[in-house]
Amino acid sequence: MIAAFGRTLVSTLLAVWGIVLFAPEAQAQAAPGDYKLHAGDKIEVSVWKEEELQRVITIRPDGKISFPLSGEIQAAGRTADNIRAEIESRLTKYIPEPVVTVSVEETAGNRIFVIGQVTRPGMFVMNPQLSVLQALSLAGGGNPFAKLDNTIIIRGTGTAQTTLPFRYSQVTDGKSLGQNIMLESGDVVVVP
Repeated sequence: MIAAFGRTLVSTLLAVWGIVLFAPEAQAQAAPGDYKLHAGDKIEVSVWKEEELQRVITIRPDGKISFPLSGEIQAAGRTADNIRAEIESRLTKYIPEPVVTVSVEETAGNRIFVIGQVTRPGMFVMNPQLSVLQALSLAGGGNPFAKLDNTIIIRGTGTAQTTLPFRYSQVTDGKSLGQNIMLESGDVVVVP
């Protein structure tokens, strides 16, 4: 009798766990570490048993994608799973129980720029994140004329831009490590 009760309890817990894990609301929410898409990223969208609904899509500069029977979908700032859930929801009008897969093919939109007195200035793709020191390292470090203690990060937020100071010697001395922030897509590191 105790064994039967134990099996029933385990079965009930597994059923509840499955409902919670596989509920659409739970799937649509992004975990803190999930990759958020950016304009310029490429995703592959496919619908099972629908060959004409399989394609690689580049997220447009306005942050949106177009997908047949689904229309315009905001993609930038969302996870692949968020987009999958929205496409599935929109396709249910035309396809019974659609099974959609969305995978990230290329993260070219997740980029930062390092300019000024560095060995190799340019654009660098972050996969998934870089700190200021890592970005400077990718750019080959400062050249002989660099004023690394006067480095700034220019960050665009909507229509406004802000500057964040970065004092290289303080960070490399182990002081003020909070300056070595994780960069966000579109940030520009300027080394005078």
